Amino acid sequence: MEVSKGKLAGLFIFKPRKFSDNRGSFFESFHQADFEKAVGHAVQFVQDNESISAQKVLRGLHFQRPPHAQGKLVRVVRGSVLDVAVDLRKDSPTYGQHQLIELSAENGLQFWIPPGFAHGFLSLEKDTVFAYKCTDYYHPETEGALLWNDPELNIQWGNTDPIVSGKDAEAGDFAIFASPF
Repeated sequence: MEVSKGKLAGLFIFKPRKFSDNRGSFFESFHQADFEKAVGHAVQFVQDNESISAQKVLRGLHFQRPPHAQGKLVRVVRGSVLDVAVDLRKDSPTYGQHQLIELSAENGLQFWIPPGFAHGFLSLEKDTVFAYKCTDYYHPETEGALLWNDPELNIQWGNTDPIVSGKDAEAGDFAIFASPF
């Protein structure tokens, strides 16, 4: 597995080795020891989630506040997305900055987003299957969201008319956000 650091401290990109022949293909999608060695500390995943999205669906920017902050290891099983992580760690030199990355079934990339980041993605193809491992269970009382098109965050989604849930359309502005991280 190839591992590279993201442009913001704490983010990592994993590219599994894929083996293909006339029968099909195989790859190891997760290896606990290799993952922990790459990120530099123990990580316990407790929940796996999967979503299916139509083309142009935008989900995010979501996070959970402490004590139930979540780290996420995300990947695409079918289709492709433009994935984003926004640094919400108030003492971080990259607070409020983000990293965009294209994840697809074809490129096989996985993106590690530790606690302290908001996360979102834009589905680039119909019926995109997005899977992620989480380090804490879903706790609705600690969930939070930032507006996907917040001008201060200036995320270049490349699509000005995405399909967004009502909840995500009403998410908070970064300018008045008080980070719990």
